[in-house]
Amino acid sequence: MTLEIQNLHVRIEEREILHGVNLKVDKDQTHALMGPNGSGKSTLANTIMGNPNYEVTEGKILFNGEDLTEADPDERARAGLFLAFQYPATIPGVSVANFLRLAVNARREEPIKVKEFGKVLRENMDLLRIDKAFSSRYLNEGFSGGEKKRAEILQLAMLKPEVAVLDETDSGLDVDALRIVSDGVNALRGPTMGVLIITHYTRILNYVSPDFVHIMLDGRIVREGTAELADELEEKGYDFIRAEVEASNAG
Repeated sequence: MTLEIQNLHVRIEEREILHGVNLKVDKDQTHALMGPNGSGKSTLANTIMGNPNYEVTEGKILFNGEDLTEADPDERARAGLFLAFQYPATIPGVSVANFLRLAVNARREEPIKVKEFGKVLRENMDLLRIDKAFSSRYLNEGFSGGEKKRAEILQLAMLKPEVAVLDETDSGLDVDALRIVSDGVNALRGPTMGVLIITHYTRILNYVSPDFVHIMLDGRIVREGTAELADELEEKGYDFIRAEVEASNAG
């Protein structure tokens, strides 16, 4: 199972945000995409999941060899793609459990039996150390930032996608919430699930060690490497990388 982005150019209204992005995530790999605010990271996440506000003007999004560039978001989700949003939506009147059951059934031919669903939900809540009362609350209504992220990681655990895109999952989390989210990602990732962590900061990478790191500046991936690249970024900062890129372009 592979998510492959080929020469992707994306614009919003008249402004091009992404200028030829190439990226490949296999299902047994964890990738980190890093960049300062405004570099195009969230544009890439939204485009991967088919947000209609983002227009692909060139390039392709392939998933397991199938061209999903024009596919609707629900088609992408059914194919096995998952996106955890930076700002998850609130759904008053719909409990976490009911929302998760609807989401699980959307990917199945036959609806999951209530008893089986309850068992799987309890197992995943235990795995992620989530209180049992959590599942009866309305989705994200009155949730703290950490609770919203727990709900997304629980959704990830229940859906078991082939590739998960986590957009700024660490934003606004205190250390305890960050550790719970990171432990959840570590418990779920592996040979059957690829992960793309999109982040501004290196702190989540202290808990979730990536196989590959990509740095995005001004709508392009300008540096790629292993986990050591994140350490270098932490030490030197984005301005150093930017200066290095500009120097190499000038040369």
